[in-house]
Amino acid sequence: MTDAPPALSIVIPVYNGARSIGELVAALEGLAVPGGHEIVLVNDCSPDDSLAVCRGLLARAKAPLTLVDLARNFGEHNAVMAGLRQARGAHIITMDDDLQNPPSEVLRLLEYAQASGKDVVYTFYAQKEHAFWRNLGSRFTNRVADWLLDKPKGLYLSSFRCLTAFVAREITRYEGPFPYVDGLILQVTQSIGRIEVQHLPRAHGGSNYTLRRLVRLWLNMFVNFSVMPLRLATFAGFALGLTGLAGTLWVVLDALFDKTPAGWASISVAVLLLSGVQLTMLGLIGEYLGRLYLTANRKPQSIVREVTRSDAAGALRPPEDRRGSLSVRR
Repeated sequence: MTDAPPALSIVIPVYNGARSIGELVAALEGLAVPGGHEIVLVNDCSPDDSLAVCRGLLARAKAPLTLVDLARNFGEHNAVMAGLRQARGAHIITMDDDLQNPPSEVLRLLEYAQASGKDVVYTFYAQKEHAFWRNLGSRFTNRVADWLLDKPKGLYLSSFRCLTAFVAREITRYEGPFPYVDGLILQVTQSIGRIEVQHLPRAHGGSNYTLRRLVRLWLNMFVNFSVMPLRLATFAGFALGLTGLAGTLWVVLDALFDKTPAGWASISVAVLLLSGVQLTMLGLIGEYLGRLYLTANRKPQSIVREVTRSDAAGALRPPEDRRGSLSVRR
């Protein structure tokens, strides 16, 4: 493998992908990319034998291949960040390991990104082959992102995206333990395009995103990249204060006209409402403080156990010590 950087790097986080990653890599290796391409696999401490499969792919690689082995499971966006730090291409495409994005679409995405000159190009689908609850969650997340992240209206935040090396370099400066790749991208650039691609049914197994993982990802976006929730809490406090003032006036008028008090039901409802809002606000402030505490204590974004590279002939290079502020070899 020459020292000249390739035109394209393809970063793939691998989790429970033992049955699909071999087929995906074989298809990607066969792509004719002008200027050459490399593949970066990030094993996110997958519980199946994905690591062994990826090591086998290294031994018989037909294109430059890099394997990043994380010491524990950190999540998709953390794994993508670890892969971006190893990518050397002028453009970098991130994609999942589930074969729902056809490898043939990689060339279309790269060609569009090069022709448009955009810093980032997102893909979108005419029809998504996900479960109903997953599609509903994605729509909700994108609507919230419109509001919180100053996202271009109508832009779908897909994990199948193409970045320039400039954008990748800038977003990997982020060292916090709660990365949200799309939020970081939107902080760096507004030069963003979109292209429609095909979306296939999942080839093997089910989605790795449980409801808990989706909520965690949503919180990363909601809390880490905007102070809007705190502003909402302030507005809610003002609104409840005005409501309390109106209620006070109503009680005074009732007393002046000798009307019978409404009773304990209305008091109970008011107490429950105010208590619920107060606890929600305290929880929100606690979430911010907790994340600040973990960041100040340098909770790692990812810990890289080992980085192994293979050239196009399949010759393995020794594991590298790729030390960074939060990605270290142990």
